[in-house]
Amino acid sequence: MQFKTLFSMISSMTGFGRGSAQTSTKRVKVEIKSLNSKQLDLSLRVPAYFREMEVTMRNPIAAKLERGKVELAATVENLVAEPSTTVNIDLLGAYKRQLEEMGSSLNLPEPTDWYGLLLRMPESMKSEQVSIGEDDEDAFFRACNEAIDSLIEFRRREGRKLYSFFIEKIGKIRQLLDEVSPLEEERVPKIRERLEEQLSRLSSIEYDRGRLEQELIFYIEKLDVTEEKLRLATHLNYFMETLGSDTGYPEAGQGKKLGFIAQEIGREINTLGSKSNHAGMQKIVVRMKDELEQMKEQVLNVL
Repeated sequence: MQFKTLFSMISSMTGFGRGSAQTSTKRVKVEIKSLNSKQLDLSLRVPAYFREMEVTMRNPIAAKLERGKVELAATVENLVAEPSTTVNIDLLGAYKRQLEEMGSSLNLPEPTDWYGLLLRMPESMKSEQVSIGEDDEDAFFRACNEAIDSLIEFRRREGRKLYSFFIEKIGKIRQLLDEVSPLEEERVPKIRERLEEQLSRLSSIEYDRGRLEQELIFYIEKLDVTEEKLRLATHLNYFMETLGSDTGYPEAGQGKKLGFIAQEIGREINTLGSKSNHAGMQKIVVRMKDELEQMKEQVLNVL
């Protein structure tokens, strides 16, 4: 049975899903969960008689889930009488002889409960080999598909929450960026006033007023944050474009790209802070950083 292809919108890597299917003799149950991870880390726990199908399952699962630390566990319930199980007497006899030899060599007392001890030894019980038919394999794949589809839907629901979260945070950073401009306009006169006040205290030193004006212009230009504001606004727009439209349907698997854009946003905010030279602007930068850090934490969860 082939796995179906599902197209995903912005999704979280965190999720959980269940699936089940049955035949006339067996009921198969599958649970799958995922956490965030840079790559796909897939772990499968299935009954021994389904082990040969692991290879068949891995590639389709990887194609559908893409990234995350994924754990899939399958159990099988027999709906008819279980195969006969017998005590593995020959093996238990060998265990008993070895334990007696060990006790004699190490001068240890004999166990008080030989039955309990031996029945806890590996492979103390043996069962007839379980046969798996095509209907059992089909049920297994159907249960896996249902669990994976359930996980993907869970991821999408979480993705919608992440989408709303990012919209809110980008909006707050934009609002804070708008608050920079009024402070920037009053910053230059204050810097000039402060420098001239300091120079006026040096009454015994003569200086070239024209040269001073040139140096002031050069110094103030170094503190200009126009480019940083423009680049920051551009990165915010790019984050939104990558995130998708208001329908929340960008290209699939944009988590890494959003992470790179968030790093660029952080660089511009840091540069804005280092060049601000203004208490009010620095407070705004701190608030921007706080909003961005919350975004970065959640970007790690985006598929």
